[in-house]
Amino acid sequence: MKVILVEQPGGPEAMRLVDWPKPAPGPGEALVKIAAAGVNFIDIYHRTGLYKVEPPITLGMEAAGVVEAVGEGVSEVAPGDRVAYAMSRGAYAEYAVVPAWMLVKLPSGMDFNSAAAAMLQGMTAHYLVFSTYPLKQGDACLIHAAAGGVGLLLVQMAKMRGARVFGTVSTDAKAELARQAGADKVIVYTRDDFLEVVRAATNGRGVDVVYDSVGAATWEKSLDCLRPRGMMVSYGNASGAVPAFQPLVLSQKGSLFLTRPSLQHYVASREELLWRAGDVLGWVQEGKLKLRIDRVYKLSEAAEAHRALESRATAGKLLLVPE
Repeated sequence: MKVILVEQPGGPEAMRLVDWPKPAPGPGEALVKIAAAGVNFIDIYHRTGLYKVEPPITLGMEAAGVVEAVGEGVSEVAPGDRVAYAMSRGAYAEYAVVPAWMLVKLPSGMDFNSAAAAMLQGMTAHYLVFSTYPLKQGDACLIHAAAGGVGLLLVQMAKMRGARVFGTVSTDAKAELARQAGADKVIVYTRDDFLEVVRAATNGRGVDVVYDSVGAATWEKSLDCLRPRGMMVSYGNASGAVPAFQPLVLSQKGSLFLTRPSLQHYVASREELLWRAGDVLGWVQEGKLKLRIDRVYKLSEAAEAHRALESRATAGKLLLVPE
């Protein structure tokens, strides 16, 4: 089979399309023939070595496809099932072996591209607004990268919860996408100071929660956007890792809360996985949650996909499909 392999951490050029032995599922595992794989910032973190993985490194944390075979003791799925999954590395390939408990059957009629586009980023948005800081009617939140893959879904789910949504974007075109997703106030951060806008719009109070996937570039001002006892949710490092800081800063800025969550800890059981994936895929199928697939690349174009994502010029989801 064909697989994208990284022999040593590095730039996009470190990814090579190679021939690799087709794997076989062991006990509790399933072999999935990949139809579409999602491209995410976590893949870049694995490729660059920010998140340490022993080389050679296979990339890709989500995909959709068809179960081809199952190992001993598998009851969750059967050969022929159309499935999707997230948080199992190795999706940049024609086949992947996945723990069977992590596989979710697709709703009838859902296409593979939509399923692959929804899983990781959709469940991320889900845990952020339903669990990490459970938004309620009347809350105010600030969402950075509001026109990104997670951002557009996060905006929509925050509105489902009845929140007032501030969103930051880099261009007017992205601002329009964030507005279409439901954002109440969109800030083009290349032109306007998001801290000044948030403070003015909340009469100096600040927002209840900041959802920040950007990291270093937005860290300081994000803290200053929060009300006393507000929560900073730092869930990504698109601009680089947050610098070291003293916890006393949280007290000085209003007894703030800080969390650095990861999806893997919010889908740690099959029950929780089925809840989140069931909501996300169900809403997509019903039209309540709109996906935006920005571009679809061939597996051999993985480096190009990574360059596009790192440039932050994309809006919505990037996918890889086997050739």
